[in-house]
Amino acid sequence: MNALAEVARAADPELRGHAVSAPRGARYDDAGPDAGFVLEAVREGYLMHYGEPRAFTAALEEDTRLLAGDALYAMGLARLAQRGDLASIAELADLISGCARAHVENRPELAEELWEASSGRLSGRDGPSAADVVGDRLAHRR
Repeated sequence: MNALAEVARAADPELRGHAVSAPRGARYDDAGPDAGFVLEAVREGYLMHYGEPRAFTAALEEDTRLLAGDALYAMGLARLAQRGDLASIAELADLISGCARAHVENRPELAEELWEASSGRLSGRDGPSAADVVGDRLAHRR
């Protein structure tokens, strides 16, 4: 089973009722089982806020989508909290807040850079963090 399907199964029963039967578009299966789950949960939460979810129907009301997105963010962060992985929790917090900022500023390309950085960090690859990416982009705007 891919990590995205695992996220749909692990969601709150209220949200699980809106799961699609065969979610497509998993992006982080190669990140490892735990990191893949965390990244897919947070990505699905992000898509509930800013795009089209892959594991759940997009036909939810806007307020419900926002709450579902928050619940998915929390599910990913909770998995890291169970491990006591504070560095990864901080990375995801920077990712989530950076993506919110990118969308407020109408800069979706920045959000994708943040996703690339954070998925690399959580997958154990070297590279910039989400905070590094945001800092670099802000420095270039001055």
